[in-house]
Amino acid sequence: MFISISLLGFAQEEENEQELTTINSQFNEVIESSNNYQDYKVVKQNQLLQLQRKTVERIKSLNAEINNSKKTIEKQKAEVNSLNAELTQTQNNLNKITEEKDEISFFGIATNKGTYQTIMWIIILVLVLILVFFVYKYKQSNIQTKEAKINLAKNETEFDEYRKQALEKQQKLGRQLQDEKNKQNKNKL
Repeated sequence: MFISISLLGFAQEEENEQELTTINSQFNEVIESSNNYQDYKVVKQNQLLQLQRKTVERIKSLNAEINNSKKTIEKQKAEVNSLNAELTQTQNNLNKITEEKDEISFFGIATNKGTYQTIMWIIILVLVLILVFFVYKYKQSNIQTKEAKINLAKNETEFDEYRKQALEKQQKLGRQLQDEKNKQNKNKL
């Protein structure tokens, strides 16, 4: 569009120069064809009126061109303003989309991706530490449970041995007591 306006303006400039040359040559022709009277030039009224008419027509056409150019300029200014407003809106939309792209909703709060990643890695690290702690505690408890089972088994074995020994001792003592009673009864009889 700008190129066509430039070409149109260039063509009009050439036309203007040609018309100015034509008007200038007509003035020269009127001056040369006029008669001299003392220090004055006498110009034919007919030529002067024709020159005036052409000059007025040319001025009108130039005014029309100026008005058309003003309208074109105003139209282009409005278009430029519209395009600038559209560019501003597009830039705002781009900024908004970029911000939205760089943000994540975390528990309903808009959070920067970097902050979100940091929070997530901290949560993962805390969960891993808690897992390691519970695994450690489980292993410790498991070791203690195994030791307790081993100690219980030893104690049960020792207790069974002690019970057997105590039973044997009781039986032995019971036999000895019975033997003594039997001896006492035999001696009394």
